[in-house]
Amino acid sequence: MSGGFGKSKKEPSKMRIRALPLNTDEKFISDTWNLLKNAIQEIQKKNNSGLSFEELYRNAYNMVLFKHGQKLYDNAKVVVEEHLETRVRVIVLKSLNNNFLETLNSAWNDHQTSMVMIRDILMYMDRVFVGQVKLLSVYDMGLIAFRDLVVQHGPVREHLTATLLNAVARERHGEIFDRGAVKTACQMLMSLSGHSANPRDVYEEEFERPFLHETAEFYQMESQNLLAENSASVYIRKVEARVKEERERAAHYLDPSTEVPVAQVLERELITAHMQTIVEMENSGVVFMLKNERIDDLSCMFKLLDRVSDGLQVMVGCTSKHLRELGSGLVKDDESEGSAGKNAITYIQSLLDLREQYGRFLSDAFQSSKVFARAIGSDFEHFINLNTKSPEYLSLFVDDKLKKGTKGMTEQEIEAVLDRCMILFRYLQEKDVFERYYKQHLAKRLLFNKSASDAEKNMISRLKTECGCQFTTKLEGMFKDMVLSNSTMDDFRNHLQKTVVCIGQMVSSRIPIWSRILWMGSI
Repeated sequence: MSGGFGKSKKEPSKMRIRALPLNTDEKFISDTWNLLKNAIQEIQKKNNSGLSFEELYRNAYNMVLFKHGQKLYDNAKVVVEEHLETRVRVIVLKSLNNNFLETLNSAWNDHQTSMVMIRDILMYMDRVFVGQVKLLSVYDMGLIAFRDLVVQHGPVREHLTATLLNAVARERHGEIFDRGAVKTACQMLMSLSGHSANPRDVYEEEFERPFLHETAEFYQMESQNLLAENSASVYIRKVEARVKEERERAAHYLDPSTEVPVAQVLERELITAHMQTIVEMENSGVVFMLKNERIDDLSCMFKLLDRVSDGLQVMVGCTSKHLRELGSGLVKDDESEGSAGKNAITYIQSLLDLREQYGRFLSDAFQSSKVFARAIGSDFEHFINLNTKSPEYLSLFVDDKLKKGTKGMTEQEIEAVLDRCMILFRYLQEKDVFERYYKQHLAKRLLFNKSASDAEKNMISRLKTECGCQFTTKLEGMFKDMVLSNSTMDDFRNHLQKTVVCIGQMVSSRIPIWSRILWMGSI
């Protein structure tokens, strides 16, 4: 039944229980226990090859059957504890200054193996007696004994914690050590946990808590050094590298459950404690990255600050402040220059360029974050409406783009510009002012036949989608008037041709008289 025994290959279901003597006196029980005791001790000495599992199982079965289960359990516990105290612990203590971790791990592995064999011998007691009286199983009893008598024995306990912490510290400084030994020790501590309300109690107490404390102290010092010696972008990348190292460390040889708390320590010490400093760092912080369009650096900073509470808010605040300064500067430049027509084109083009630039930041660096999107929109709305001429200037800019043949732009290029203009239009608070100027500019384009008709209709369609039918009713009416005017003039010309009346220049001029009369008050 157990691979640790040599003689018997029979399955338990085929085993026959030999008839017991009628008189099961104390001597019989004592002899039976002595037989089991000697077998357990041989197992602990790794001399188990000559033992018969069938015979040992039967003797343990007999003791339980005749109501000596408690004695069997107590005696087995004593044998296990004596072995740990008088042999295992002594060996481990002698190794404190030489191969300590390897010795402890070896003792742990041997103990686990021996407890599996002892559990197999006492399996009937485990199934029938232990459950009834609510004791720990034989195997768990052996683990608790190893925890109490070896691992948590004063000098061993202190040296184990110090050795594990020293191994991690050495690796942080670039040294190489035996990861396997540390991993086995951490697995041992996790295996020795779980017999209380907290399934990680031993691991936390003996290693994780002091590990997290030392990690915090280490990175407090390192963060100060990194900030003093590096730019914001270099600092960010070094923090990313450290976070990756600690995650890999937890995954490879610490318990994986340590990954979350150690990441929280790094985030607190390397990011949260210094995020304002990183963002506002002169000649390398967010403003520097924005001015020089350092998309990769902005993206790295976004990802780093997104890990911690309020991190993005700090970055958004700095970005928003810089953007408002740029926008307000454009408004002041416009107010200080001369020609209104020229100003309108350059002013709106500058706003469009700025919006396009921050649109790239939003999509390529800030992962289309809603927090950044709202802030950028709010900033543009703020400084566009500082200039009371923004509605008029936007209408003039659109007028310039919709005139036939302006700057040789293709239909696709005009459509792209109009899409961008609509973004600025959404930021305008006085959209009715824009509508008034747009109506005047549209009337001139139509009357002087300078309109790119398809683009005109598409623009009105955009305004209709944005503001509703009522906003574009008058604009659409102007197109209907033009259709009516042209149709009437065509009918009139056809009539003159049929009656062979020569009107010279009048016919060829095609002056839209009706439209002039209807719109004169709005121009």
